[in-house]
Amino acid sequence: MIGRLGTVVLDCPDPRAAADFYAAVLGLEVIGVEPDWVDIGPAPGGDGPRLSFQLAPDNPAPTWPDPTVPQQLHLDIAVDDIAVAQEKVLALGARLVSDDHGTWRVYADPAGHPFCLTFE
Repeated sequence: MIGRLGTVVLDCPDPRAAADFYAAVLGLEVIGVEPDWVDIGPAPGGDGPRLSFQLAPDNPAPTWPDPTVPQQLHLDIAVDDIAVAQEKVLALGARLVSDDHGTWRVYADPAGHPFCLTFE
């Protein structure tokens, strides 16, 4: 092993809004705020994933599945009940992009980044 993953960083026009969205979806907390950067992760002393959001005011929202602006990166979020999870992410500002994939559905977060809710 050479190293370990520190965080996954998403460029976005409003780092705090993106952080608040994913903190609510994943049950994480905002753990660091700088003018152009926000981190979310487990509560202090906890163990788990960390995501970061970096200010990119001119970052175009992905247009997936239209390849004009590719998705660049997406998160797969495992859930127990897709209907309940969908209701919650839509209430937080996500939009459904595609729901015809069997065990997963594609959404866009409020900044346009695609993410999937997966279930089995």
